[in-house]
Amino acid sequence: MLVVLLAQIQINMTLEQKVMAEMKEAMKNKDEGTLRGLRAIKAAIILAKTEKGFSGEITEDAEIKILQKLLKQRKDSLEIFNKENRPDLAQKEKEEIAVIEKFLPTPLTEDELRVELRKIIADSGAIGPSDLGKVMGIASKSFAGKADGKTISSLVKELLGA
Repeated sequence: MLVVLLAQIQINMTLEQKVMAEMKEAMKNKDEGTLRGLRAIKAAIILAKTEKGFSGEITEDAEIKILQKLLKQRKDSLEIFNKENRPDLAQKEKEEIAVIEKFLPTPLTEDELRVELRKIIADSGAIGPSDLGKVMGIASKSFAGKADGKTISSLVKELLGA
């Protein structure tokens, strides 16, 4: 019963609240890698909340975009560190990537994405490469946080015969 109640509370928490709760645990456990990733998320949230045009509240969609941006930055850095033969820095990026991914929705596999894209193509009436923009608009919104834009684009092009 207590586990179910805690799970329900966790669902209703904002990303910032979840991050703060995890930060307390990471501090208690002296988990530097996790703490570093959580601090990066918290900093990005605070920055977004103080940007011009925001009222201090962040929507769930905006939270996902923040996390995706952080994840992309870490993956780009990881690639560079691997090329430059810097395993020490690459390891730090891997730790932060793992932390950020915990807060993102479960990504779709390529097969699941392909099935969903076929449905979108059928529903939108797209018939060829000229309908790429129409399908991408719908797909990008539908799969925000669940699939990478490059993957979506390449699959849509493939399915439309572009």
